[in-house]
Amino acid sequence: MNNILSTKDYLVFLVYFVIVAAYGIWVYNKKRSRVIGGDSKDYFLAEGSLTWWAIGASLIASNISAEQFIGMSGSGFKMGLAIATYEWMAAITLIIVAVFFIPVYLKNKIFTMPQFLNKRYNGTVAMIMAVFWLMLYVVVNLTSILYLGALAVSSISGFSIELCMYAIAVFAVIITLGGMKVIGYTDVIQVFFLILGGLATTYLALDLVSQHYGGEGVINGYGIMVNKATEHFHMILKTDNENYLDLPGLSVLIGGMWIVNLNYWGCNQYITQRALGADLKTARNGLLFAAFLKLLMPIIVVLPGIAAYVLWKDGLFQTEMLQGGEVNPDRAYPVLLNLLPAGLKGLSFAALTAAVVASLAGKANSIATIFSLDIYQKVFNKTASERQLVNTGKITIIVSMILAVLIAPHLGIDKKGGFQYIQEYTGFVSPGIFAMFILGFFWKKATPNAALFATIGGFLLSVGFKFLPKAVDLSFLSSSGFSVLSPVSGLYEIPFLDRMGFVFIICIVGMYLISVIETSRGVVPNGLEVDTKMFKAHPGFVAGALGVAIATAVLYAIYW
Repeated sequence: MNNILSTKDYLVFLVYFVIVAAYGIWVYNKKRSRVIGGDSKDYFLAEGSLTWWAIGASLIASNISAEQFIGMSGSGFKMGLAIATYEWMAAITLIIVAVFFIPVYLKNKIFTMPQFLNKRYNGTVAMIMAVFWLMLYVVVNLTSILYLGALAVSSISGFSIELCMYAIAVFAVIITLGGMKVIGYTDVIQVFFLILGGLATTYLALDLVSQHYGGEGVINGYGIMVNKATEHFHMILKTDNENYLDLPGLSVLIGGMWIVNLNYWGCNQYITQRALGADLKTARNGLLFAAFLKLLMPIIVVLPGIAAYVLWKDGLFQTEMLQGGEVNPDRAYPVLLNLLPAGLKGLSFAALTAAVVASLAGKANSIATIFSLDIYQKVFNKTASERQLVNTGKITIIVSMILAVLIAPHLGIDKKGGFQYIQEYTGFVSPGIFAMFILGFFWKKATPNAALFATIGGFLLSVGFKFLPKAVDLSFLSSSGFSVLSPVSGLYEIPFLDRMGFVFIICIVGMYLISVIETSRGVVPNGLEVDTKMFKAHPGFVAGALGVAIATAVLYAIYW
């Protein structure tokens, strides 16, 4: 396997780097000439300056990173098209967020998630969650993006993983220091390279399958994949499937998958920040554009993994797929990239780097926003000027990236694969946070103590459900489909998506009971300005949303 880039590849990558850097500098200088003194909302949110296509592209660029290219392709190798449910469900989720969540944020002038919690509940809830999100974003998200990204770049370029980490981190810092406007508009270029390079890899993978079996063309290659790996083309897994613990049957349609997506796309600073500086129509159109792009993502990140599985099963890549003497599904995408011809390999390498850098830049900007506006301004300097807030944000970006570089080499990804690892362990906190947000949006009686119960209690419940099989025999639940014998531990486990659903329901019930008791004793919760007229959408958006919904339904029907 040739893992050394050619001169052509370096030239293609250099062109990508120059275009992104030059465009970023141009956007920064243009913004600088219009904004005197450094406005914090302009820096962190690009207030009023991002177009719908920039918002949509930035959402995708920030979301699609090494965990998708490497981790989701690895999951495609391991379990097939079923992993695409994260992408296709996200398309519907983005529509829901655009219609019901974004209007609430914009109407109440919310710029950060802790600010929402402070306005809806109180400062204690907001500060606890601000500190928690900072720790989660730096210690888990930023480091995992950097680690998986550097691992992939290293396997393709031949450079050491440490050097790749440093280079990616520096590139991301350069873009991030320009503020959200620079991130938003450079993300448009990043998405262009991401999609073009990703499609090139998919084309090669399908054509390689076709040639291996004596055929010709990508359509023929896709048909061969369906025939040779039929079990890899089902969206709803049965209980006897070895990957059922990761994607437990109908739970991907009516259970915990909704919590994963709604929490990620609707209650996550890292994502919603792109839309919070725009007007409602622009924000909604940006989310709709992102939803259309989400429908296409499995072509780029899942099909190559399935192609690699078909070829591996027939005797190819037997050595290349090994790591530590065992087959590592996360090696599927890098293995395919190394088969690309000179030039195309550089393009796909640029696409992967673009995905990693854009995701790091977006995450770092969110970290800077939360620390500057919700911690520094509230605790350390209540009279901070706009320039001080911007400078604090820039320092935060550099410090967080340094911490990520220091922590990343010690990050371990278990046998689940990178994507599933991140999803499961993020799921320890998602149910409680989403319960706190959803009742905060649409139920005026939800109290601060109820929110604290969901946050802290939700995490403890998730941990309890995770490790319950070590103390209690759950075999009696097997007939109900809520418990499966783990091929790894040999114990009965509750699939993590089901676990998230159970914890969410308990958090909702707990919040309701606590709120009813407290309001009956005279506690008056803080309310938000919510009017049903806010949720009315313009005809163009409605038509586009219906198109996304129909396309998603058709895809699930085809690959049921």
